[in-house]
Amino acid sequence: MNKFWIVLFHTYLTKLRTKSFIISTIVMLLLTIGLTNLPKLLDLFDKKDSDVIGVIDLKGSLYEPFKAQVNAVNHDLKLKVIEDETKAKKLVADKKLTGFIILDQDASNMPQGFYKANSLSDSSISNDLASALTGVKSNLAARELKLTPQQIANISSPAGFKKTALEKNAKTEEELNQARGLVYILLFVIYFSVLMYSNMIAMEVATEKTSRVMEILISSVSPVQQMFAKILGIALLSITQMILFFGVGYFFIKQNLGDLNGGFFSFFGFGSTSISTVIYAIIFVLLGYFLYATLAAFLGSMVSRIEDVQQMTFPMTILVVIAFMIAMSGLSNPSASYVTVTSFIPFFSPMIMFLRVGMISVPFWQVAVSILILIVSIAVLAIFGGRVYRGGVLMYGSSKSLKDIKKAIQITKNT
Repeated sequence: MNKFWIVLFHTYLTKLRTKSFIISTIVMLLLTIGLTNLPKLLDLFDKKDSDVIGVIDLKGSLYEPFKAQVNAVNHDLKLKVIEDETKAKKLVADKKLTGFIILDQDASNMPQGFYKANSLSDSSISNDLASALTGVKSNLAARELKLTPQQIANISSPAGFKKTALEKNAKTEEELNQARGLVYILLFVIYFSVLMYSNMIAMEVATEKTSRVMEILISSVSPVQQMFAKILGIALLSITQMILFFGVGYFFIKQNLGDLNGGFFSFFGFGSTSISTVIYAIIFVLLGYFLYATLAAFLGSMVSRIEDVQQMTFPMTILVVIAFMIAMSGLSNPSASYVTVTSFIPFFSPMIMFLRVGMISVPFWQVAVSILILIVSIAVLAIFGGRVYRGGVLMYGSSKSLKDIKKAIQITKNT
């Protein structure tokens, strides 16, 4: 058993000191710090003069009502009267104007506008100008129809519409939107964790076979012990990285709690995260990792060159991608039948069952059954994977096909 722990901690410490791990951790920590300080960063880059839009009023009567509507839509947008288009173009070229709009009337004597700027990449400005001009048009039309201000308000106001969930403990619309944002973020965490750390195990096994270290290892440590030692070693590595990410994230969230209330922070539901959602996220991350890590370990044991790892693990990658795509499509309708069915399929359930428990009220027995199926699948895959791994580590030469699994099992029987 001591040899098992030696391999485990050797795998953990070796990967912990690699440049790729250190660089990826630093990058992710910087990204975490950036996201948790997002309001301050936005304020830092948003410190600029207000946009100034030139207005050429060809009719002479549209500027004032247009200005009033622009102030109502976006009070940071400044308007400046310009006499002609030639002068406006010169001011835009000199960066003194963001753009200019020509106000005129169409064949029905209703306002119309022509907006011109060096670039139309900032669609928010043109959208605000269009909204303001639409407001002017609505007021003029109402005036011609001799409508009172109250009648105009009644026409403009949206119809009353309320949604109520009849199911007990069902989430409100606001809670669903927050849950959707939070689940969206955590699905990415599960996706990248499962994919990255599983491939890391496959690469670790293939690297040892390439350097012939495996021949020395199997003489002192059984292949099955090696496999599970590596799986747990990489698991410790992932836990280390997660503790760093969430620890730094939690620290900066506490520091910027006042600025983070509302906006991005509240939209993604971080302000009202339930303990059960966090617990389920941890459970399904770990179960998903062990399922795919076991699969990756015996797939990696069958290749003799690092270059062949991606090709051998490609079917596993496809399974993860399919699960992620189903989960993404299920965000808009987590009660769909295909989401419910796939949440019980072990290779999909780490993401999809988590999507369901995070978004809607799921009977506990369904969650328990999904977790039980996952655990049984991991056990079966571990037993089968151990047999494949034992023979796979002794296989050398070209090996890029899943058909070599049979060959690896045959070698296991003969040893």
